[in-house]
Amino acid sequence: MSNTLPEPVARLIAAANAGDTEAFLATFAADGSVNDWGRTFTGHDAIRAWSDSEFIGVGVTLEVTAEITTREHTTITATVGGQGFNGQSHFSFTVSDGLVADMAITA
Repeated sequence: MSNTLPEPVARLIAAANAGDTEAFLATFAADGSVNDWGRTFTGHDAIRAWSDSEFIGVGVTLEVTAEITTREHTTITATVGGQGFNGQSHFSFTVSDGLVADMAITA
C-alpha cells in the first residue's frame, strides 16, 4: 500500500488486515455506513454485525493494487483474501472530518 491514501482509509485497511474490529470501527464516523454490493449498514453496531459475519469475522485481507484520491473521495482496487469472498473488488471511501463517512464495495 502506498503512503498516499488518506490516513483514515489507511488505518481502516490496516485494521482489517490485522483483524482488529475495534480499530476498524474507530475509523468510521458515528453515522458512517458500509455499502456491500447494494446492502447498506449504517452506524457502528450495524457495521460491526456485518463485519463480524462477512469481513473481519472471516479473516479478510486487503492487498491494495491501485488507488485514486480526489479531495474527500478515494477509490482502491484490492485483492481480497480470507474465508469469505476472494478476488478483486473496488472499495470507495468518502472521508469527512478525519473519519470514514462511507465505504462502498463493488465489483
